[in-house]
Amino acid sequence: MNQSKWAPLRPMMLAFVVLSAFFVIGKNLLAEKGIDSQVLIAGNLLLFGVSLLSFVLTQRSFQAKNPHVFVRAIYSSFIIKFFVLAAAAFIYIMVTGKNVNKPALFGCMALYALYTVFEVSSLRRLLKQNTNG
Repeated sequence: MNQSKWAPLRPMMLAFVVLSAFFVIGKNLLAEKGIDSQVLIAGNLLLFGVSLLSFVLTQRSFQAKNPHVFVRAIYSSFIIKFFVLAAAAFIYIMVTGKNVNKPALFGCMALYALYTVFEVSSLRRLLKQNTNG
């Protein structure tokens, strides 16, 4: 992908860097609030990676002449996100047992919403450029 196709992802990448830095630097602050920063760091990395994969899958479908390719890309992205995140949550819950850090899991839910907003807005921006240009 050339530079212009990565431009819509800049806000998502910036959010990833800023959030990762905050989770590392603010480890003590988060610990005071009862939030496990390691869970947030892992969740942030996983959500960024899955959102990036989802973005690339959907973005590639914009070039297809068949509209079904776009629908398949959206469904594939959803299924990939669902199973990867469900597996990660299951593994975390099984490994930690009764020591699950619920505030960190809710933080990861907020990160999921944030990355979804960035992904959808970036894809809409790309789609608008494709139809207008």
